[in-house]
Amino acid sequence: MAVLDLIHGGMHRNDIAGNGAIAKFVANLRDHMARRAVYRQTLRELGALSNRELADLGLSRSNIRSVAYEAAWGTK
Repeated sequence: MAVLDLIHGGMHRNDIAGNGAIAKFVANLRDHMARRAVYRQTLRELGALSNRELADLGLSRSNIRSVAYEAAWGTK
């Protein structure tokens, strides 16, 4: 326990786990992974469209990444 006290500046193991830091980290990680999955899926779907289909949607190939980013994380 003395080593743990030195590493964490005198905090005990229960104090560290008790504040929900690990739960917050896991929740943020899951949120990021879900958003990343939306980003990748949007990239795949838009990338599979022809130039004509993209033009019908008002997009060009250069817009695909920004549209995928907006779909996953909202506006910049």
